[in-house]
Amino acid sequence: MITIEQLQEIKEKNQDIVNFRKEHGERGNGKYRSHVLVCAGTGCTSSGSQKIADKLEEEIKAAGLEEEVCVIRTGCHGLCALGPVMIIYPEAAFYSNMELEHVPEIVSEHLVKGNVVTKYLYQETVTEDGIISMNQTNFYKPQNRVALRNCGVINPECINEYIGTGGYQALAKVLTTMSREDVVKCITDSGLRGRGGGGFPTGKKWQFAMGGEPGVQKYVCCNADEGDPGAFMDRSVLEGDPHVVFEAMAIAGYVIGANQGYIYVRAEYPIAVDRLNIALAQAREYGVLGDNIFGTGFSFDIDLRLGAGAFVCGEETALMTSIEGNRGEPRPRPPFPAVKGLFGQPTILNNVETWANIPQIILKGADWFAGMGTEKSRGTKVFALGGKINNVGLVEIPMGTTLREVVENIGGGIPNGKKFKAAQTGGPSGGCISLENYDVPIDYDNLVSIGSMMGSGGLIVMDEDDCMVDIAKFFLEFTVDESCGKCTPCRIGTKRLLELLNKITDGKAEMEDLDRMVELCNLIKENSLCALGQTAPNPVLSTYKYFKDEYIAHVKDKKCPAGKCKNLVSYHIDAEKCIGCGLCKKNCPGDAITGEKKQPHEIDTAKCLKCGVCMTKCKKDAIYKA
Repeated sequence: MITIEQLQEIKEKNQDIVNFRKEHGERGNGKYRSHVLVCAGTGCTSSGSQKIADKLEEEIKAAGLEEEVCVIRTGCHGLCALGPVMIIYPEAAFYSNMELEHVPEIVSEHLVKGNVVTKYLYQETVTEDGIISMNQTNFYKPQNRVALRNCGVINPECINEYIGTGGYQALAKVLTTMSREDVVKCITDSGLRGRGGGGFPTGKKWQFAMGGEPGVQKYVCCNADEGDPGAFMDRSVLEGDPHVVFEAMAIAGYVIGANQGYIYVRAEYPIAVDRLNIALAQAREYGVLGDNIFGTGFSFDIDLRLGAGAFVCGEETALMTSIEGNRGEPRPRPPFPAVKGLFGQPTILNNVETWANIPQIILKGADWFAGMGTEKSRGTKVFALGGKINNVGLVEIPMGTTLREVVENIGGGIPNGKKFKAAQTGGPSGGCISLENYDVPIDYDNLVSIGSMMGSGGLIVMDEDDCMVDIAKFFLEFTVDESCGKCTPCRIGTKRLLELLNKITDGKAEMEDLDRMVELCNLIKENSLCALGQTAPNPVLSTYKYFKDEYIAHVKDKKCPAGKCKNLVSYHIDAEKCIGCGLCKKNCPGDAITGEKKQPHEIDTAKCLKCGVCMTKCKKDAIYKA
């Protein structure tokens, strides 16, 4: 078990290593002259970053540089669209879209001769005045990384590097200088609200669980069951900075009088699970988890529980039921978990991002955190930016940033010159933000007021080619699949609602069906047991509110304006553009195309399978949908 004095020694010994990367070479660590940071998060790993790291080590050894250059496998750097990514310090050279064949040249030119290989760099970092760091690019500059501060910077499998960033200093401060009431006041005054979707004040939640009889067993839980389509915020924190969650949970344990914590993480996150297990072993070895932490008499430990992928287990009571070894189904509230939670005992539960903010709030103070964001939504928010966007990735922005800023500046706009149509926030529980709300500041209350919600942080961008009825159907299909079936409004109601949407996209609906759809949405919202059912109609209601004309076109005109709904689309050939090359005819699986060579062809709509192969094969853009 390390003492607070030893913790400080480890920090002083390792902080220069981290500063060397954060400050782009202004300070060195006295051992390695160059640090090569390779993203080893899930996104880049799936693109082959681990093989690139292995190749780097092989080439560095062959060049005799193993005592001068170190390779560090980090968590997510954020700009996933450019993966695999790699940064070399002290030059802060940001290499993107790395391939194995690039490695020998980068080692021989950059690491041996000191010549940055600019052709492999992220081109926005290459200017007439030289190389700029990634933090000066349009993607990173507007961001303020608090929860993500260590992701892509430290080796997540090395506790010393976490301590070098100030890790476990907040826990030491709390255990030696602050009362439980002091901590709750600090968190409350900071304005931190739960980042899991509900936005409940974190300090208030902790305060509810502080009371009760002395000696009562209490628990602290972390919700890492991130199930929204397109969401990967919590996974990235666990992969890139696992110790920050342990430290925050231990602080909460001190506050409410708990000695045991549980992290409920999906088994589909193997990299996150591996790094959590490595970090747990290190934390126990150092004594920052376990008995008598820092010799203060406070004991706290954490265990992992793996989820099997049930979306409903993201709901707090279903999650706790699953940890208990039962089928993951929600329980009625009240009583709330702070009174009767895990194993029937007082429990607090926050999600990964919420925990990731806690140590910095303790160290820097409530006013520091409250100075970011808006009046009712303080701090920053992490979003997984995906869909029709150039810069797919992980972003952390101050609350109050507009969607326009996120899409056009940070996200780099929409590919192929297409126009922005909408953005879905909150996943299956959220709603669509339309163009008319493009400049609304993003915070909890503003999103709710326009029919959406913050959710855990998925942000999916859609362009003019997307059908909003089809989008609503996509999310509802997910909810129907993930319903636990415990309550009738959700189990049966969402299926009936999906049937109505299918009827609309098949061109078989009548105008009265739209009224039935809205009525059913409200019935499901008002009568479902948990948040899964209560929010399931949100994608339908928000798209109907802002894109009602599309619903009417599907019903009244039997047309899909975006050309997405297969049963409402027909393919045609423009005779003036067609040169009779025969490619469409040759590749048509339904033999629906006729025509002589060098003569305009025709499509028999009765035979057409509406697969779209003809359109993809045509080199003259002569085929169109109507």
